[in-house]
Amino acid sequence: PSFVPGVLALAAMLFAATGDVRAEDLNPKEFDGVGITEHLGNAVPADLTFKDETGKTVRLGDYFDGEKPTILTLVYYNCPMLCNMVLNGVIEGIRPLEWRPGTDYRIVSVSIDHREGPELAAAKKKSYLAELGDVSAGAGWHFLTGEREAIKTLADAVGFGFRYDPDRMEYAHGAAIFMVSPGGKLTRYLYGIQFAPKQLRLALTEAGQGKLGSAIDQFVLRCYHFDPDSRKYGFYIWGVMRMGGLL
Repeated sequence: PSFVPGVLALAAMLFAATGDVRAEDLNPKEFDGVGITEHLGNAVPADLTFKDETGKTVRLGDYFDGEKPTILTLVYYNCPMLCNMVLNGVIEGIRPLEWRPGTDYRIVSVSIDHREGPELAAAKKKSYLAELGDVSAGAGWHFLTGEREAIKTLADAVGFGFRYDPDRMEYAHGAAIFMVSPGGKLTRYLYGIQFAPKQLRLALTEAGQGKLGSAIDQFVLRCYHFDPDSRKYGFYIWGVMRMGGLL
């Protein structure tokens, strides 16, 4: 499924907040190619190389070690609003969880702006770790920058459309995070700028494919299913009945 209406709705909300909404500001042509198209089950290109926040060249596949699931975010570090809202949403979602980045799962944030470099990524990482209140999470939250071709290849692989608006000197893009299995496959897309801890826990349990979460977490996941209309995990009565029958 493609996720364009949500982008337009969010744009309307942002323009409304300025108190100056004009029809030309919400011209759908500005959002051509900016939708999110799900590629569930596809592998994230492991051989792509980027630079991490220290300037070291890293291979994307190095983060998919077969042990921990990953939350992947495509943002850009000079974004004036939406990217910050997405990353803040991730922080608010993971903060209440007992699972920690680095120990139980990873977060990989990749800039879609090829002009940004490791110095800016390092500053962004420092800022968000301070906001999270957990400096030790730095071992599990990586901020990457890269060349235009590598960025586009990754964005195409996960179905993340974006384009640069030279008039505004900003990127138009959607709001979503991508859940990736320990082996590097896309397992779930979560949309928006707020990610409830319960939803993130279920998504991480699903992405972990048995490697993250207790037996209870795995049981609870079987009682919930992902509703593509609401784009959330919801209570699954048939799952409960089946598990009850099994017991």
